[in-house]
Amino acid sequence: MHVLHTFSNNSSVPYLSWFAERAHREGAPRFTFILMHPERPRMIDEMKAYGFKCIWIKFSDQHRKRGLLKALFLMWWHMARLRPDVVHSHLMDDSMAGMLAARLAGVKARVVTKQVTGFHWMHAPRWVWVDRFTNRMATDLLAVSGECRQFLLEKEKAPSSKITVVHHGVQVADITAQDPSVSEALRRRFGAIDRFPVIGTVARLIEWKGHRHIVDAAREVVRNHPKALFLFCGQGDQEQAILRQVKEAGLEDHVKLTGWVDRAEIPSFYGMLDIYLHAAALEPFGFVYAEALLNGIPVVSTQTGAAKDAIEDGSNGILVDERNGRSLAEGIERMLRSDRRAIGEAGRKTALSLFPFERMWDGTMNLYRKALARH
Repeated sequence: MHVLHTFSNNSSVPYLSWFAERAHREGAPRFTFILMHPERPRMIDEMKAYGFKCIWIKFSDQHRKRGLLKALFLMWWHMARLRPDVVHSHLMDDSMAGMLAARLAGVKARVVTKQVTGFHWMHAPRWVWVDRFTNRMATDLLAVSGECRQFLLEKEKAPSSKITVVHHGVQVADITAQDPSVSEALRRRFGAIDRFPVIGTVARLIEWKGHRHIVDAAREVVRNHPKALFLFCGQGDQEQAILRQVKEAGLEDHVKLTGWVDRAEIPSFYGMLDIYLHAAALEPFGFVYAEALLNGIPVVSTQTGAAKDAIEDGSNGILVDERNGRSLAEGIERMLRSDRRAIGEAGRKTALSLFPFERMWDGTMNLYRKALARH
């Protein structure tokens, strides 16, 4: 089986590298990768090490229309030449060009991973037609959570026969490799010594992630817990707005923006937290709460994405009903009144059953086989 993956606006994609390593080790399937990126992607060298070809199409979303036309032609040419059994796209730009190119090239099995479903609906309505267009061009839609599947059915009107739910997966050994000395160094670096509770979130500082609601929650939490500390790990275009909100609320000693933490230190960052807080809305899959769960950290989350699939409220985590400061603060208080150690351990066991990379691999390979059998 020859599978051609397309991806846009990323130089390297960890889970595609994991796919390549697994396929190289097992001798199948054969992968080819087409990346749309403004500069030479790192993945070219990464995939060469596994014996797979990575094709670069120079593309910038700053010149989207012209770039998509060029990408469409080049993808069609490569697909007609390579004749893959399956074309699998992953994000908006590569799905728009890749699914049409695959159909024109006569590729029978065309798969789209719907991992940004809901973003256009909430934040860029003028692009919703792109999601519906790629759904029509695809033969199969990979929904990364139950909420994602429901959104595809209700909002994008996709036929249920096209949709298969396969959660994203993570490399468990890597993301749980905590180092107590690193956790201690991070505590000192972020002023978390003798603070309780330490509540963290790992996410880009963008509107979608809900940081402003976490600041509102912090305002309520510190009234009962004067040593509470909220750590925002990430960067993004909302940084200055968040800092202004923190200053206006007088929370400079309680809400700190850490910037990016080195990926190798992320497991130890989770290890220094008393609670992991997730405040996104309509986020199909959040790798970060899966990672926190795998580290045994008690999670408080909005009812979104795979968090809804994994968390049974009060048993292995806390789900809040609404996306606002009051609800998030109530969720934090409920967690602090609970047996956090037991909840964290229950969450870890659930995450081990749902989110290892091996489950993602098996689910994706089964989808390919079913798609080829049908088409």
